[in-house]
Amino acid sequence: MPKITHLSELDLTKTYSYADYLAWQFDEAVELIKGKIMRMAPAPTMGHQLISRNLLLVIGNYLHKKRCQVFHAPFDVRLYDHKKSILANQDIHSVVQPDLCVVCDTAKLDAQGCNGAPDWIIEILSKGNSKREMKIKFELYQESGVSEYWMVYPYEQAVYQFVLDSKACYRLENMYANNGMAIPSLFPDLMIDLSEVFASFDSA
Repeated sequence: MPKITHLSELDLTKTYSYADYLAWQFDEAVELIKGKIMRMAPAPTMGHQLISRNLLLVIGNYLHKKRCQVFHAPFDVRLYDHKKSILANQDIHSVVQPDLCVVCDTAKLDAQGCNGAPDWIIEILSKGNSKREMKIKFELYQESGVSEYWMVYPYEQAVYQFVLDSKACYRLENMYANNGMAIPSLFPDLMIDLSEVFASFDSA
């Protein structure tokens, strides 16, 4: 398979697989959603990085010496219908890089990242995130069987918590404000103080 060194060499109307993705060697960050290339936003702002760091620290400390592990971008997560078994690279058509994800099934972890749905994904939204992109990822995470999905809104200093129900559809579990304690459904004894998570955002 020829190596691709510039995004301009690709036909953005075509459908690609994870095997194709592995052959790409250009600097621009992209994700693959159901075979279609999606350009990622430019380098995250300082405020975005501070929120990500604060969440990573509290979640990482909680999971220390536990079975589940937390990862932060850039970290490839390969997704497909949760009803299917683990697929080969050429049969996978979605690969994303969530801001944070928690994986409890270590069998899904390999040298390339995570092959299958993490248990928990956190996306920190930026002003560059379009409603279309947010809808596409929401539906992808739901279809792939990501048990819990948090959408973090930095400028509103709010967190929307979605949890899969018995019909494998997301329900809005909670909407947390910056002065509240956010509690993941997966870890009910983990209390995340959002005033600390967003503490540095205004000054960034």
